[in-house]
Amino acid sequence: MRYSPLDVAHRELGAKMVPFGGWDMPLQYTGVLEEHRACRGRAVVFDVSHLGTVEFRGGGAHDALQWLLTNDLGRIEPGRAQYTHLLDPTDAHVEDDIIVWWLEADHFFVMPNASNTDRLSAAATEAAVRVGGDVDFADVTSTRVVLAVQGPEARSLLAAVSEEAAAVPRFSVAKVGEWVVAGTGYTGEDGVELHVPAANAAEVWAAILAAGITPAGLGARDTLRLEAGLPLHGHELGPGITSLQAGLGWVVRWDKGDFRGRAPLDAERERGVARLLRGISVTGRRPARDGARVLLDGADIGGVTSGNFSPTLEHAIALALLRPDVEPGASVQLDVRGTLLDGEVVKPPFVKR
Repeated sequence: MRYSPLDVAHRELGAKMVPFGGWDMPLQYTGVLEEHRACRGRAVVFDVSHLGTVEFRGGGAHDALQWLLTNDLGRIEPGRAQYTHLLDPTDAHVEDDIIVWWLEADHFFVMPNASNTDRLSAAATEAAVRVGGDVDFADVTSTRVVLAVQGPEARSLLAAVSEEAAAVPRFSVAKVGEWVVAGTGYTGEDGVELHVPAANAAEVWAAILAAGITPAGLGARDTLRLEAGLPLHGHELGPGITSLQAGLGWVVRWDKGDFRGRAPLDAERERGVARLLRGISVTGRRPARDGARVLLDGADIGGVTSGNFSPTLEHAIALALLRPDVEPGASVQLDVRGTLLDGEVVKPPFVKR
């Protein structure tokens, strides 16, 4: 089990701690609903240090990442961030969904999900050999804390701590003293993420709370991302699920040349996907969880990947991989341990900001 450098601070706040991706992280402080609504209405801060950081440097770093990942770095430039996928080379399933922070010409932070840092590092070795250039990469996860400040008032409140950090635009990346700041997040709200040296993370955390920003745990982060229709690796992405099935074909740049996993993904593109990720607006408050079957006129058309009660909409919502001919507007039922819940297929996000 790994622990955030802020572990003591979380426990002093009375956080309920849970294992997540090999880390002991706060699930909630005062309650998931309260923290969710604080993000939608004002601002919260999440400790997301369980996310990995693999630092790439060198003249060959750009080319290595360009081959390794699905998106095209040629569409951005230093000082920008980009969402992208790491594919399995055999069947093109999404091994991880990743944010790349491009700091300088030959300097990148690549941010994998909690349990996938080793997988990314192994693939990076393959990429470095392939491009044959000057590429150095290292897992620097243990050296820093990542704090996500999110919500409609996130920037105005964070400005009391650092005006420069609060001003970093959406999907931009900037160095602010010893910090690296990106205009990214996972809630559907505006905000920034702070890459802070572990040595002074407790001081930064205390200053953010003193600015009136509410601490929030992974429980609220999950309900927020679900309302925003954002995928979670291990649910909407992972073994057996490709970028195309997840409805994320826009993250694959076919015109950039070869990339890891391109051939099997291209084959799927040619034959068409066997299933497609959709949203389901569920009647009532009872959620259908991962694995619940979805029925159309009594026929099984797919399964739920994530489901929960939506604090904003005050009814249940779900993401599901469904037969690709099932369009938004279709009336379906969800089988929750023998109880059938009524739902309507919709196009995410469930909550638009």
